[in-house]
Amino acid sequence: MTHAEAPTAASPTASPPAPPLAEAIGLRRDFDVSRPLLARLVAGEGRRRLRAVDEVSFAIARGETLALVGESGCGKSTVAKLMVGLYPPTGGRIRFDGAELGALASRRAQAAYRRRLQMIFQDPYASLNPRWRVRDIIAEPIRAFGLLPDRAAQRARVAELLTQVGLAPADGEKYPHEFSGGQRQRISIARALASAPEFLVCDEPTSALDVSVQAQILNLMKELQRQFGLTYLFISHNLAVVRHMADRLGVMYLGRIVEIGPAETVFATPRHPYTRLLLEALPDLEMTGRARTPVGGEVPNPIDPPPGCTFHPRCPLANARCRAERPELARHGTVEVACHAVEEGRLAEGAALPVAPAAGA
Repeated sequence: MTHAEAPTAASPTASPPAPPLAEAIGLRRDFDVSRPLLARLVAGEGRRRLRAVDEVSFAIARGETLALVGESGCGKSTVAKLMVGLYPPTGGRIRFDGAELGALASRRAQAAYRRRLQMIFQDPYASLNPRWRVRDIIAEPIRAFGLLPDRAAQRARVAELLTQVGLAPADGEKYPHEFSGGQRQRISIARALASAPEFLVCDEPTSALDVSVQAQILNLMKELQRQFGLTYLFISHNLAVVRHMADRLGVMYLGRIVEIGPAETVFATPRHPYTRLLLEALPDLEMTGRARTPVGGEVPNPIDPPPGCTFHPRCPLANARCRAERPELARHGTVEVACHAVEEGRLAEGAALPVAPAAGA
C-alpha cells in the first residue's frame, strides 16, 4: 500500500491504539520475615511471609505519567523496585515494550532492555557514591552499557547531561558532598538519563527536599519529559506533588490498588472511601469551613491482614460482605474501583462519608 492509499483517520480500518510501554500483570512480592530457625523450633512455629505487593496490575502508555500513592507501607516503593528488576517478583509478570522481562534468557537481551529503563531514588544523599567524582557517577551507565567507548565522547556526554539538568559542566569535577540536596537530585536525574532511557521509575524523588527545591525538581522532570518523550512511574505519598505530575493515578492500600484512573477524575470525584479520606487530609486552602472526615484507625499488620476487604476495619461503610469477601477492581466510567460499597451503590458519587466507623467494624 502506498502512502496515498493509506487509510485516513476517519477510515473504519484505522490502526488500533498503541500498546503500553510498561505493564504489570498480577504482580506479587512476598518477603520472608520468619524468625531464625532455632527460635522457630523452640516456639513451634512455621515460616512467616509478608505480602508487600498483592495482584497489582497497571499499564503505562508512552509519554504518560502514572502515579502510585498511599500511606507508608502500602507497597508502592516495592512496586517501583520490581519494575526495574531490583526485586524479582514472587508472581505475575512485567512487560516492557511487548517483551516479558522475566522471560529474557541471555544477559545481553536483558541488558538491552535494562538500558531503556532507569530509576531515580528517594534519598539523593544515599544514592550517590561519595568517593566518586560527579563525572564518574554520571558516566557509569554509559560505560556499563558500552554506549560510548571513547573517553572524550563520554566527557562530552556528561557535560551535556549536566547542562540539561541545570548544572555546569565544571561541576563534574566535584564530589557529591559539595552539593545541596536539590543539586544532588539533579545529579541523580542526569545519571538516570545517561543511558538514554525511555522509562523512568521515580521513587519519591522530592520527599527529602525542601518545598521550594521540590518545585524546581518537579518542573525539571516535566520539562525533560516533554523534551525527550519520557514515560514515568511516579511514586509519592504527597498528593499535591502527584496532582502536579500525574496523568493517571493509582491509590494503593496494603499491597493492592483500590482505585485507578485519570488523575483529574480521581481528584475531582474520588470513588473509593480510602481515596476520599486521603483527599480529606489535604489542607483546605480556601478555608470553606466544611466538616472533614479524618482517616481513623491504624494500618493493619501486613503479616496477618484482615479478611475480606483489608480496609474494612477503618471504613465507615463496612458491612458483613466487606468483612468476608475481598473486592476486585471493577470499572465505573473511566475509573476502576475495588469497593463493595461503590458496587452496591451504598456510596454514591459526591456523597459525604459518615464520620464514625460502622458498628462492629
